[in-house]
Amino acid sequence: MSKLRIISRETSVNKPIDEVFAFFAKAENLNIITPPELKFKITTPLPIDMKKGTLIDYKIKLNGIPFKWKTEITDWSPPYRFVDTQLKGPYRVWIHEHIFGSKGNNTFVKDIVSYLPPGRVLEPVIHKLAVKKKLEHIFDYRMEKIKSIFK
Repeated sequence: MSKLRIISRETSVNKPIDEVFAFFAKAENLNIITPPELKFKITTPLPIDMKKGTLIDYKIKLNGIPFKWKTEITDWSPPYRFVDTQLKGPYRVWIHEHIFGSKGNNTFVKDIVSYLPPGRVLEPVIHKLAVKKKLEHIFDYRMEKIKSIFK
């Protein structure tokens, strides 16, 4: 298997950790912090009871191609951390760690994604030409939206 790739982004907001985590604990808020061109839609009935073992189904478009995506919450440690792991979707591996911490009156929000794009032998080319830039855009967008939501 190819080596996992990692993308991480972090921002800080002037709100208490419990308030920030509560926003992320509502799966439907993922729509708000996902770029609109991805046509992101949760297909699991809402509201979703977030906890370890929760399964969430989505539809998403990547470069205009529709995908079904299923994740499992594989760790749930409020208000500091949770992890969603792709069970079905466009990546060979997708493990998204959400980390929250307090710095004085601020809360930092950090995303760390360990992933492996499709492509096997062509994976390095696919990653360089399409996946890396797309993920950087998605997670830069997330951080900007998070900052604007928690002004």
